[in-house]
Order: sequence, then C-alpha cells, then structure tokens
Amino acid sequence: MKFTARIKDIGRTLAGSLTITLESQQMDAAAAKELSQADGLDVEIRKKRKKRSLDANAYYWKLASEVADALHVSKPYIHNYLLRKYGQIEIIDGQGVYMVIPDTESARKSVDEAQTYHLKPTSQVKEGKGSIMYRTYMMLKGSSEYDAKEMSHLIDGLVCECKEMGIETLLPEELERMMSEYEKRYRKRTDG
Repeated sequence: MKFTARIKDIGRTLAGSLTITLESQQMDAAAAKELSQADGLDVEIRKKRKKRSLDANAYYWKLASEVADALHVSKPYIHNYLLRKYGQIEIIDGQGVYMVIPDTESARKSVDEAQTYHLKPTSQVKEGKGSIMYRTYMMLKGSSEYDAKEMSHLIDGLVCECKEMGIETLLPEELERMMSEYEKRYRKRTDG
C-alpha cells in the first residue's frame, strides 16, 4: 500500500525506540486497521519533492521536436544533448554515478540515441584488456525525475538553443506564467 502523509509527531519511547505519528487523508479506517494488525511493516519515508507541470513537459517536448526536425536528428538524440548541457547528474548516496563503456563509434551512437538511460561522456579514456579503449560516462538524471527548478533550468537552456536557431518560443512572460501556474498548483496540493 502506498500513500502520502505528513509527519504529525516524532518521539521516543522510554526504551529508546523511535515513534512517528503520521497524518493522511488518503487512508481510510479499514486500511489503517489492517496495517495496525500486521506483524511488521516495511516502511519507506521520502521527502516530497516538487513535481513539474505537465504544461512544462509538453512545452519541452514540443520545442525539442522542433529542434530535432530542424537538425534532421532524432528526438532522443536532442533530448540527450540537452540533458548533457542543461541537465542534472544522477546522485546516489551523495556521489555521482559513473559507467565505463567501450570507446567505439557504435557505443557512442547507442549512448547518443538512448531513451531509457542518459549518459554524458567525460574526457577519461583508459585502456582495458586486449588493448580495448574504454571511456567513462557520467549518468544523468532523467527529466521525468526533475522538480520544478530543474525542469525550469532545462527549458531555459532549450529556449536559448531555439532562439539561436530562429525557432519561435513563448514570450518570457508567457513562460513565467506557465511556471508560475505550476508553482500555484504545487502549493495548493501541499498546503491542502
């Protein structure tokens, strides 16, 4: 069972065990009773993060498609280019994630066209077994994981690329309105 809740109280028992009281409007009494009768629970608590607006996502893909069409390349290629230039590095336990891949033309093309993962090449190339050269890549966070601030930065970079190419974009005040609408919807969801 997955649900959203707020922490109402955190404390400790006399024996030193941690107690957390949750408050949720998504869980009914029957579901709460069922959980309370379980022998044990696996619980994951994450800080809620801002989700990006679907309008911002649609706008991003509209512009990315126009750039891809203008350059006669695929949308995945443009998306990877933009993530490399304006995106975010994947961080796990406070560290960037790296991969080592053969430094070949076919491997580079596969990485450039990838849709399920996103990598940014580094200048680090080392020789491996059999004199095969390997390049180190940084893993990038997929844009579907971006919060509003990260998505705004990605869109701002894409807008700059479009302007250089003469591709029509929203006026700055329209773009600001779109991102502002998202912020209002986000606040309403988290405050209510």
